[in-house]
Amino acid sequence: MYKKPRLIAEAGCNHKGELEIAKELIKIASIFCKADVIKFQKRNNKELLTKEQYNAPHPNPANSYGDTYGAHREFLEFDVEQHRQLKEWCEEFGITYSTSVWDLTSAKEIASLKPELIKIPSACNNHYEMLEWLCDNYEGEIHLSFGMTMHEEEDKIVRLFEDKGRNKDLVIYSCTSGYPVPYEDIALLEIVRLKDKFGARVKEVGFSGHHLGVAVDIAAYTLGATTIERHYTLDRTWKGTDHAASLEPNGIRRLKNDLVATNKALSYKKEEILDIEKVQREKLKYRER
Repeated sequence: MYKKPRLIAEAGCNHKGELEIAKELIKIASIFCKADVIKFQKRNNKELLTKEQYNAPHPNPANSYGDTYGAHREFLEFDVEQHRQLKEWCEEFGITYSTSVWDLTSAKEIASLKPELIKIPSACNNHYEMLEWLCDNYEGEIHLSFGMTMHEEEDKIVRLFEDKGRNKDLVIYSCTSGYPVPYEDIALLEIVRLKDKFGARVKEVGFSGHHLGVAVDIAAYTLGATTIERHYTLDRTWKGTDHAASLEPNGIRRLKNDLVATNKALSYKKEEILDIEKVQREKLKYRER
């Protein structure tokens, strides 16, 4: 039997800096979409960005919420007490809260909330100080994407978790970093490579997709990625970088339904002729005369 799929609706910063939109994202992800997890983001922008990066203009001014990239990022940032409120709302609506952390300060702040899982984005998976701190101080699952990551770097990351005795709490994701990613760059067979190489060494292999549609995610699940993560928004036309590569509620709901249906279908026949076939066999099977 295949492990039941786990669907993460990645809200990220698609709340546009508004706590009430974040609450609506949580409510809809749980009640309408039936997602298992909703994931936000936490960044300490002055720690994460150089002074030059902080004060530079946004590379796409039409998506910017501030005069500089730093101001844009600060506008979209929730503080730790607001994340505590997000977690409480998640508990109220019956969905698991999680957050991606981009720097050590954010990792410490989110770990203090004791979520079930914390995500390391591809951009920060070589922040070894942060990885070591989480291994030593955070008891939950640590999810980590392998987008834009060399194979040698993958080995180093998994060995770090093994050295810390935390590899069985590690979920690694096959991922192509792009927004959106064309189908020919998704490289689904990377899931097979990761399972062959690390499957016995980590807790789970997942898939983080930035593509259009949901068919690819079903293929990812059948290849063995048991946690599926997709960007999630209430409106793909909203201002912001990630909305266009996100699924709206109907898409997340459809994906969850398709994953559940696929999980039910992924089995061998329980007997040579199933009960549903016996009537048809009696009626239709060719008989020699």
